[in-house]
Amino acid sequence: MTTLTPPSPATKSASGVTTETRDGLSEANPAQVDQWLRSGEAVLIDVREPDEHAREHIRGARLAPLSVFDAGAILASARTGQRVVLHCRSGRRSSDACRVAMSVAGNRVEVFTMSGGIEAWKRLGLPVEVDVTVSRISVMRQVQLLIGLAVLGGSALAWFVDPLFVGIPAFFGAGLTIAGASGTCALASLVSKMPWNRTTSKGSCCKSGSCG
Repeated sequence: MTTLTPPSPATKSASGVTTETRDGLSEANPAQVDQWLRSGEAVLIDVREPDEHAREHIRGARLAPLSVFDAGAILASARTGQRVVLHCRSGRRSSDACRVAMSVAGNRVEVFTMSGGIEAWKRLGLPVEVDVTVSRISVMRQVQLLIGLAVLGGSALAWFVDPLFVGIPAFFGAGLTIAGASGTCALASLVSKMPWNRTTSKGSCCKSGSCG
């Protein structure tokens, strides 16, 4: 039977490369993460959606969207002694994923969220791989924009033209309710099939029409 030695908890170093956040999450800055990756001391997990990852990602980062996040599988992918570092665009989603992963990992694996996400990584001049053929706006943001414009336009038409146009925002409101209750989003599935959103990546609940 293999005995795992519990790693020491993250503390703030003299250079401030690792810290513990107010809610107890371990956080590492991009420079430290880059150093860990170069030395093979960490595995980097991208918790953004596949369309975001396809557009721009850090070389070597493994895709595990927060929408279908499997903490057990992520932790199992790390070799003995490796840290697991989670990142997203700005750090919010990776913090959520880090919270889940830490609850599963216990003292077996060190789990970090990368402060500032890929945006902070780029600000330091660290390299990313970019596919300019993929839309800069994620599928979920496109859905939000579409629904927002439809609700705004329908409300304006109902006020200025004919009250019957209130059916437009009502339709989208019902759609959101169904999506929230069922975990499926027909509009997201439709938007993901548009030419500018087609990628070879898989695993996004929003690209498959499942938003749960």
